[in-house]
Order: sequence, then structure tokens, then C-alpha cells
Amino acid sequence: MTLQEHSNDAEVRSARVNFAQAAPKAFKALIGFDAAAREGLDPALVELVQIRSSQLNKCAYCLHMHTSDAHKAGESAERLHMVAVWEEAAHFFTAKERAALALTEAVTLVAQGGVPDEVYERAARHFEEAELARLLALIFTINTWNRIAISTGKVPGTDER
Repeated sequence: MTLQEHSNDAEVRSARVNFAQAAPKAFKALIGFDAAAREGLDPALVELVQIRSSQLNKCAYCLHMHTSDAHKAGESAERLHMVAVWEEAAHFFTAKERAALALTEAVTLVAQGGVPDEVYERAARHFEEAELARLLALIFTINTWNRIAISTGKVPGTDER
């Protein structure tokens, strides 16, 4: 893609709706839901879940935001590079993180086979019921944020929160 094509693509994207301004009640409700979901969850786990969902949904905007946030919070570049291949690089992640990543994939790709019992049961072994519910809520919210960013043409690297 040439610089001119990229510039034209960015111009097209900027013409899309600003969701936060056009639907402020929905936007604020989602922010509240997101904050409630994160409550009590390990911040590193939160970023890993958000990164994996954003990878699966091909949301460059959210992927850039959450990898940057994770790096600023002290997450190693090595682990961040391994999120996309976490199953093959299992030794980089704890059993609890792997259970959360498996659940993230199943929920994010729910149309491709639902949430298998073994994936859910694995997560349930590592998370207390209330924590598991918040983890599910986190997965729901990042999937929603991904869809908002992709649909409204958010440009990666702009970090418009």
C-alpha cells in the first residue's frame, strides 16, 4: 500500500461515526461494564485476554492499545510475542493464564463450535465462580470493543480512549 493509498484509507475511516459521541449512553454503559468485569482480576491476565481476543478478531486498534498497555505495565516483550501461539508456548504462561486464554478463544470464536465443556471446566478449576463470571464479562467486553473499533474504523496507534 502506498502512502497515498494509506492516507486515502485513513480519510475514509475518519468519515465513520464517532461511537462515543453519537451513542454516549451506550458508550458509558460499556465503560461501566468493562470496569466491573476487570474488578478483582489480575491486571496482567486482563491484558493477555484482551490481546488474544483482539488478535482473533483482527482488531489492530485494540491490539496496539493493549500490547502497549501491557508493555507499560511491565509485561515482557517475550510473553507478548507468544500470546498468539500460547498453546505451543505453554511454558510462557501459568496454568490459570492458559485456562483464561482457552476460554477467551472459545468465547471469541463462539460461532465456530460454542464453548466446549472441557474449556469451561478447565477455567472453572482455576477461577472461583465470581471471578469466572468477571472473566467472561471481560471477554464479552473486549469482543464488543473490537467490534466497535473495527466497525467505526479506529486507526491503530491513535489510542483514542
